[in-house]
Amino acid sequence: MTNGLQRRTKTRSALHMDTLVSIQVVSHESPEVLQHQLDLAFAAFSAVERVCSRFDPDSELRRLCEIVGEPVPVSGLLFEAVRFAWEVADMTHGVFDPTIGHRMEHAGFTRNYLTGEKTAPQALEPATYRDLLLNEENRTILLKKPLRLDLGAVAKGLAIDLAAQGLRRAGGFLINAGGDVYAGGRNEHGELWRVGIQHPAHPDEIITSLTLTDSAVCTSGSYERVAVSTDQTLTHHLLDPRTGTSAQDLLSCTVTASYAMMADAFSTAAFLLGPTDGQALLDEAGLSGLFITPDLTILGGREASK
Repeated sequence: MTNGLQRRTKTRSALHMDTLVSIQVVSHESPEVLQHQLDLAFAAFSAVERVCSRFDPDSELRRLCEIVGEPVPVSGLLFEAVRFAWEVADMTHGVFDPTIGHRMEHAGFTRNYLTGEKTAPQALEPATYRDLLLNEENRTILLKKPLRLDLGAVAKGLAIDLAAQGLRRAGGFLINAGGDVYAGGRNEHGELWRVGIQHPAHPDEIITSLTLTDSAVCTSGSYERVAVSTDQTLTHHLLDPRTGTSAQDLLSCTVTASYAMMADAFSTAAFLLGPTDGQALLDEAGLSGLFITPDLTILGGREASK
């Protein structure tokens, strides 16, 4: 009970960003209000996907990538996603890099999950985040050379954060977007939320769990997405921009942060850096991380509990 009112729990799921998004809300609000809150939360995922999709030829991101050599005015949403990705790239000296889209295409990650259509890989010269010029005052982005932006490591986190903003009035809520989670308030029992971390070798099992509230936890794992590249090599989606190949030092990296976009990006960056340099990055950013090695050793994760 909350203020003498009955606490209700409502859960809804839908497919967004090539993953199943589930949102659970615990609140004393009326069913109609809960329905409206969920509508707004899922609308955030739709909005981010429309803007940031690498696969949709009509997305704002794809339209931006068609214009080279001149500043392009962009929406606040796209500017924020690219700005944050650029800052993480700069912090990691390019180990994390949003201009990796062309490498992703050649690695075989070309399919639009909504339509089944595939993007033809383009023969582009190597590019880095330094080939992007951002003007915050005018809110423009300039591409110095032809390149493909990929915001997969920040867009889902951004959508989760926007959805969470619309659920703040609820007594508690849990947003789960394919294992990337934001937990707000308390669960239906008035307790902190417990979030399970997927076992890398056994998808239906939990290898450990975290207890949290008003924070996000995101995992990057080599088991999440695989494809066959143009040279017929089987690869996973976490590509190292320095080599163009899949990083192999870890099975997964989980990061806890105040915001999902931060946890999303830094879990990817730390995965690419490996357990030692990845932990140093998280320490520098003031974040908590949990690394799982190929022999299933769990490193870090002070908040983790079996």
